[in-house]
Amino acid sequence: MLFDCHQHLWPERFVAALRERDTYPYLREWTLFLPGEAPYEVDPAAHDVTRRRERELAEGRERVLLSLSSPLGIEHLPAGDAAELITIWHESALELPDPFEIWAAAPVGDPDPSALAKVLREDRVAGLQLPATALAEPDDIARMRPLLEEAEAAGKPVLVHPGPAPACAPDLPSWWPALVPYVAQQQSAWLAWHIAGRRAHPGLRIAFVALAGLAPLHHERLAARGGALGPVDPFVYYETSSYGTRAIDAMVRVVGVDPIVHGSDRPYAEPVDPGLGAAFTHAMFTANPRHLLNGEPR
Repeated sequence: MLFDCHQHLWPERFVAALRERDTYPYLREWTLFLPGEAPYEVDPAAHDVTRRRERELAEGRERVLLSLSSPLGIEHLPAGDAAELITIWHESALELPDPFEIWAAAPVGDPDPSALAKVLREDRVAGLQLPATALAEPDDIARMRPLLEEAEAAGKPVLVHPGPAPACAPDLPSWWPALVPYVAQQQSAWLAWHIAGRRAHPGLRIAFVALAGLAPLHHERLAARGGALGPVDPFVYYETSSYGTRAIDAMVRVVGVDPIVHGSDRPYAEPVDPGLGAAFTHAMFTANPRHLLNGEPR
C-alpha cells in the first residue's frame, strides 16, 4: 500500500463557497486572493476530481490524505466564518471517492473540541491538521490543548502545515512565501513542540510538513545555545513535500529512517522518491505512514 500523506484538492462545493466570499480568502473564477500573497491563478485541472483520482490510482497510491490549505487562513477566521467554511470542507471532501481521505480542520481562535471529536469519529478522517501559526510558541501548545487532546483521545495523529503568510512586498518573487515564512513557521512550531508538546501530550503522534522546515538539522546550533535535541521522539514524524534526496538524507542522519513519511503537496509539488534504496522507499511510502496514522508497528 502506497501512501501520500499530504495533498490538496478542492471539491466543487468548497470552491463555490470561496467564490461567494467578499473578504479574504476568496476566489474570483480561478484567481485566489489572500492578504499576504499576490493573486494566484489556480489551475482548474488541479481540482478536477476525476482526473486526479485516475492519476493517483494509475500511480499505485491506495491512500491519499487531503488537507485544507492552511495558508488560506480559514482556521484563523472569526469563529462563525471559520466553522462554516470548515464544515463545507469536511462535508464535501468526505464525499470524494477512494483513494482520498482527509485531515480534519478546526477553528483555532475559538476552539470547539466537541465539534472536532464528532469529525474525528469518521473512518475516512485520518487525523487533525493544525496551522503552524497556531503552534508558534510553547504557550500556543496550551492554547491548542482542547484540540490536541481530542486527537490524542481518538488515537489519531496531528499534521502541522504552514499557515497564512504575512503581507510581503509586491515586488518579491512568487516563491517568497514558500521559502521564507512557511519554512520559519514550521521551524517555530517544531521548536515549540520540542519544548512543551510532548510533556503535555505523551501519546500524541504528530507530523510536520516539509521536514519541519529542516528544524532538526539545527541541532548543533541548538546545543551551542544551551538547548539539546535529546533522544529521537518515536511519535514525531517528518513529511517530505518539496524536498528531495539531499535534504531527506540529511534528516535521516539526524532523526533516522523511521520518522520519514511521504507527502507530495500535490498539485503544488509532485511525489518524489529520493532513491535511497528499496528498503527506505518501503519505509517512507508504506511502513512509516502506517505507523503515523494507526500506531501500527513499522
